[in-house]
Amino acid sequence: MALKIYTKTGDAGNTSLIGGTKVPKSHIRIDTYGTVDELNSYIGLCNDQLQDGESKHMLKEIQDRLFTIGSSLACDPDREPMMKIPDLKESDVQLLETEIDRMNEKVPPMRSFILPGGHVAVSSLHVARCICRRAERLCVELQQSGGFVDALVIKYLNRLSDYLFVLSRYTGHLLGVEEVPWKPRT
Repeated sequence: MALKIYTKTGDAGNTSLIGGTKVPKSHIRIDTYGTVDELNSYIGLCNDQLQDGESKHMLKEIQDRLFTIGSSLACDPDREPMMKIPDLKESDVQLLETEIDRMNEKVPPMRSFILPGGHVAVSSLHVARCICRRAERLCVELQQSGGFVDALVIKYLNRLSDYLFVLSRYTGHLLGVEEVPWKPRT
């Protein structure tokens, strides 16, 4: 018999954290890991639009790390030490930094802010960057409101948004898309 995907336990507006603690679906912890899940899905969409093999491989690695982050955020912090969940490492942040530096060497220096767009892949990466920033803000809010969030999660999401910005520029460069500088109206 196939495992049922639907459950009736959430029909009243509650859900369970990993560890069994029930919380409202409107709880900031649920919003936070839901946004990380949204980001993971959007990165999958971005990956489907890219041609560069190195970038595609890196996005798959990032999706794996986002599942790790989602697992961490979905845990009841009081019960998490008793459970075995994947962990994020400082080397994950360093990998993003290495990739940012590698791509930055191949794109022209920025002389102004640039408008997102020019190709669907570039625009999609900018949307992913914005979702990543929202996930980061929610993690900070959760932490500031007394909820446990590993500091490395916030650091990773901060660096990931930088990575996605540089990847959008790098992708545009590979596709021959001209960047449009923002010219503020004065």
